[in-house]
Amino acid sequence: MTDWRERKRERTRAALREAAFRLFAERGYEDTTVADIAAQAGVSHMTFFRYFPTKEDVVLRDDYDPMLEELVRAQPSERPPLRRVRDAVMRAMPEVYERDREALLLRSRLLLDTPALRARMGESLRGSQIAFERGLCDPPGTEEVPMAVRVVAAACVSVLTTAITIWVEDGGGGDLPTLMGHAFDTLEAAGAQGG
Repeated sequence: MTDWRERKRERTRAALREAAFRLFAERGYEDTTVADIAAQAGVSHMTFFRYFPTKEDVVLRDDYDPMLEELVRAQPSERPPLRRVRDAVMRAMPEVYERDREALLLRSRLLLDTPALRARMGESLRGSQIAFERGLCDPPGTEEVPMAVRVVAAACVSVLTTAITIWVEDGGGGDLPTLMGHAFDTLEAAGAQGG
């Protein structure tokens, strides 16, 4: 019974998110209301708030973080932390990019161009950093995250943010996984020069 309820919740959450992004693309973020999103998804205005505390949270919530945490954790622990994160991201990104390219571009544009979202973007980035930290910590659930792990996780978030920003500035014209690979190359080269 619980699995059925959870699947139903996930379907409703996905329907709300898809409706929101469709309306944001058609009308713009500011001109789309929560009531519009709920109506488009076929649910009540109050149902929206059971899934997202605010309209901003539809965009800010990153559904990829749990997947990335697991992929980082699955990497061989003897590899350097930066390589573990890079390999996890580069393994997942081509499929995500192919499946969700337009939604990724719209979400990224909204985060970079909408003042209300840009003001809260640190929350979303912090969630990604925590996902990388958790994936790198051994054993999982370690209370005290070592400074080296925090630094690598923060650097990897910066790599991804820079690649995504360049991609958005180019109107989504480049290949995002390739840009991410170049950004990781740059970080690794800088580390090799400094070492």
